[in-house]
Amino acid sequence: MLANDMDWLTKFLNDRIPKWQKNPVMYFKEVLCFIPDEWQADAAMDIATERRVSIKSGQGVGKTGLEAALALWFLTCFPYPRVVATAPTKQQLHDVLWSEIAKWMGKSPLLSELLKWTKTYVYMKGNEKRWFAVARTATKPENMQGFHEDNMLFIIDEASGIAEPIMEAIKGTLSGKNNKLLMCGNPTKTSGSFYDSHTKDRKLYKCHTVSSEDSKRTDKENIQALIDKYGYDSNVVRVRIRGLFPKQEDDVFISLSIIEQCCSKLYELPENKKSPNIIFGVDVARFGDDETVIYRNIKGRLSIAKKRRGQDLMATAGDIVALYRQTLKEFPDYKGKIYVNIDDTGLGGGVTDRLKEVKKELKLYQMEIIPINAAEKIETDTKQGKEAAEYYNDITTHMWSCLRELLKNKEIEIEEDAETVAQLASRKYRISSNGKIEVEGKKEMKKRGLGSPDRGDAAALAVYLGKIKKHTGSMPSKAITSGLEKDSYWK
Repeated sequence: MLANDMDWLTKFLNDRIPKWQKNPVMYFKEVLCFIPDEWQADAAMDIATERRVSIKSGQGVGKTGLEAALALWFLTCFPYPRVVATAPTKQQLHDVLWSEIAKWMGKSPLLSELLKWTKTYVYMKGNEKRWFAVARTATKPENMQGFHEDNMLFIIDEASGIAEPIMEAIKGTLSGKNNKLLMCGNPTKTSGSFYDSHTKDRKLYKCHTVSSEDSKRTDKENIQALIDKYGYDSNVVRVRIRGLFPKQEDDVFISLSIIEQCCSKLYELPENKKSPNIIFGVDVARFGDDETVIYRNIKGRLSIAKKRRGQDLMATAGDIVALYRQTLKEFPDYKGKIYVNIDDTGLGGGVTDRLKEVKKELKLYQMEIIPINAAEKIETDTKQGKEAAEYYNDITTHMWSCLRELLKNKEIEIEEDAETVAQLASRKYRISSNGKIEVEGKKEMKKRGLGSPDRGDAAALAVYLGKIKKHTGSMPSKAITSGLEKDSYWK
């Protein structure tokens, strides 16, 4: 840049920065060409005057855009600042928030002159040691320590997913005269610092609640479909649309909070928690409106591999074979069995029969087909099976209890899929006449206006080990999870 240009820029900044410090909305418009929604403007003005701001919201309302704009505002407008951005997972932090910062930097000719963006840092050119923003994944408290400057902004994305020791480390760092904290996220659980910021600690925070219904950025047809299917006051609508904390529902089998805590947006499965097994869970559709779903469990990481509507059983068998081959290509060092747990009730039996033929014809040696009749009683030829049979009335309940236990203990990571989350969080249970627990049947769910929990069943099948010994003669690499929670149901 020429000297005359530099002089002009210096004069311009000297004039504008004091105004921008007090009015981040002005900065958004003049520097980033970012026109905020009303709630974004209100929250931005609050962060300019308050030390702590907490925003709970539904999905898709523009939280990440606001966070990125505020990070750049603080980095531009205050001398020797430190902006620390964090989120529960690398994907959420780097692929979502940090890339959003890069997007808005790219829209600003001014910032391209002043700042340099890297994969983990944004810094003032010529002052990278003391004038920067940094991305730190919220995996351990020490990642959040050691930051001390008069001007500092902590941005916490998906704040419900941050562990309390990390939150305490962050709050303990904020001791400077212009140190600020911004927390944003879906209100997925009724405990922790994010929950407290909207309840018992509310006097310490400027709080905002933003509904997806009110946002011009969201798909209203999708929102209405979710409301129609699960109800306006259901927990999935409260959390993911209305921006409200979930209600306690004593008759729901798997609480929303333990499902959300394992969703891939909030959680990355640690290496030491990974199972060595690969399992496909296949739920075969029985009716036109139901889905055939294949969930793939790769050593504890669950994702939807295939979903189709209709009853083409041969196509479903072909999907499983194609997925088997794809998995072996993706994981060439995997030498164990690939277990295919198929719901063998009704139409599923046709898929099982065809798959057995194809396995023999094509010599698919690593495939192990496990037919499961969900209405059957629990196998009692193992210690775990005997224990489970004392408490659960059928295999479906046992499968769902195994999934619940894995979610509760954060031993699996599940794909961020709203429909799966809603199905898992909607199924109720009862105590049957023999004193055992039984999850709600599909007919009962349909009487309540809910569809068949096809994705939930497929996810439960993808973690179930209870039928494998009978069909293979040996146990898989990890013991059967009984799913017993006596303290919750039997005290």
